[in-house]
Amino acid sequence: MVRFGRDQGGRAVQDRVPGPVRRALRRLVAVVHDLTGEGAYLLYCEHHKRTHPGQPVLSERDFWRERYLEQGHDPGSRCC
Repeated sequence: MVRFGRDQGGRAVQDRVPGPVRRALRRLVAVVHDLTGEGAYLLYCEHHKRTHPGQPVLSERDFWRERYLEQGHDPGSRCC
């Protein structure tokens, strides 16, 4: 959820933002989140727990290390 903080009167700023604008901002944050790959580790954790119950999940650091190594070996559609 998009958090805007509080104004000088202590009221939540998001309370003054119209609903459609708030929803659009939430969607924008979600798109940026997906484009930057921030949700990749959470998706991995959910998938791993569902498909490999009882097995340990990689730490976030190890997950990213393996992901970048894999991208280096299989660049896909990247040019470099």
